[in-house]
Amino acid sequence: MKPPLPANPRHIAILRLSALGDACNLVPTVRALQRRFPEARITWIIGKGEHSLLAGLSGVEFVVYDKASGLADMRRLWRELAGTRFDVLLHMQQALRASVLSLGLKADARLGYDKARSKDCQHWFTSHRLPAHPQAHVLDSFMDFARALGVEDDRPEWHLSVPPEAYEEAYRLSGEAPYLVINPCSNARLRNFRNWSVEGYASVVEHAWVQYGLKSVLTGGPSATERDMAGQIQALCQPGSVVNAVGATSLKGLLALIDGARLAIAPDTGPVHMANALSTPTLGLYATTNPDRAAPYLWREFVVNAYPRALRTYLNKSVSDVAWGQRVRHADAMGLIEADEVIARLDALLTATADRGALDEH
Repeated sequence: MKPPLPANPRHIAILRLSALGDACNLVPTVRALQRRFPEARITWIIGKGEHSLLAGLSGVEFVVYDKASGLADMRRLWRELAGTRFDVLLHMQQALRASVLSLGLKADARLGYDKARSKDCQHWFTSHRLPAHPQAHVLDSFMDFARALGVEDDRPEWHLSVPPEAYEEAYRLSGEAPYLVINPCSNARLRNFRNWSVEGYASVVEHAWVQYGLKSVLTGGPSATERDMAGQIQALCQPGSVVNAVGATSLKGLLALIDGARLAIAPDTGPVHMANALSTPTLGLYATTNPDRAAPYLWREFVVNAYPRALRTYLNKSVSDVAWGQRVRHADAMGLIEADEVIARLDALLTATADRGALDEH
């Protein structure tokens, strides 16, 4: 008979390597564990890019794994932790690579997902499973690990670390005038299809500029696709209404830019969850992924949700017909989002958070 999960763990390991948005959604679980077990050590085994985003998170020891280095960095990490034994390992990464990595970690108990949420045979690598939680938001799926250890206070808190030099970096790009952050592109994974249209974003930029005097700061990575899209958006907009910061920020600088923004707009990608973590009003654009599962957690009521339309149009199904987490992998799906509905959500969100705007002016 396997022993129960520890009632008062002294050293907790979290295994979650990627991605940026998921890392942000996991932080409330860390905070909940810290409230419940204030004396416990928490070690988070994390990916290299995700660590760049979350470095300095209070009360957390990070061990960084560079997946680009493959097995060589696994061995290095195993050597680094060879003398460490965890009371419990929270295995939060449903990927075979992470499960293989877990084999070199010493832990008295290994907690993973329930059968319905488990992927890549994760249950082979764990001793305990979470209770079932069908149709859970990603943040709540992570929080289930804390609940399994007896956490009752599961209110979401983040308190991310943003250093002064990051705010200086952001200020050099944004200046003093109030602004929106628009992160037009998601990452370039195969058949991801989460990017909205150049013309749609340009319409939103124009509305924010004319109606509210808000310029738009475009953010994103240095890829040719992202740079090209930002350039096309800027070319359709009035002079002075756009700052093109694509490829020009560090991850901490991006956090600072988002933290200072009046509002952030993005598809289902890291920055939409970064904005949520900073309590910046967030407008998520969703068609290929289900926002009930992956919308910015605090701002779910303001999401633009074309997911049911995409299911009907490209799969001839309804939300109730498909598995939780089903994606619509069609290049035209995000085109179902109309500029008018994004602008309407923008207006509603700015109205609902008008107090924030008044504070920013002072």
